Amino acid sequence: MKVYNKEEVKLNQDRILHEIHKGAIFLYPTDTIYGIGCNAKHDECVKKIRDIKGRKDIPFSVIAPNKKWIYDNCHMTEDAKNWIEEKLPGPYTLILKLKNMDAISKNVAPDLNTIGIRIPNHWCSKAVSIADIPLLTTSANITGENFMTSLDDLNPKIKGHMNFMIYEGKLEGRPSKIVDLSHDNIEIKER
Repeated sequence: MKVYNKEEVKLNQDRILHEIHKGAIFLYPTDTIYGIGCNAKHDECVKKIRDIKGRKDIPFSVIAPNKKWIYDNCHMTEDAKNWIEEKLPGPYTLILKLKNMDAISKNVAPDLNTIGIRIPNHWCSKAVSIADIPLLTTSANITGENFMTSLDDLNPKIKGHMNFMIYEGKLEGRPSKIVDLSHDNIEIKER
């Protein structure tokens, strides 16, 4: 399996984006921690990540390709608009009501009409923007285990399922804050 650094990602961008569009499952850095990702519109890949993590029905989040994607596919309140404009990109996962159910695989948030959305303050967001698709994002761990901060603590069961990895050394972050904007009272949850 290929492990890319940031410079190699730039040099191999077209090939990597092609792999993502076709259904690659991969590990990558964000502004918080390492994540596992895939094309969030690809049903089979999303299901495979559920199996890898042992996460049967808990919803996943997506990295949006841009703010326009969020406005086009989610219901907007004034609070939601304010959070999007003032806090993104940043270490937040915004929970919004989805208005376009075809924007993501039904396996991303089974039986829900909401979606967690991120735009990390990290160079990975530019790659997602270039790909122009939502990217499934979930912490690089088996559900219930500690999240990954370096290759040394990556569970071998996860590593064996990756088509490739993007690695930039040890990360010192924590998972993003969850900001639930799907109803009248805003709820903020630290993880």
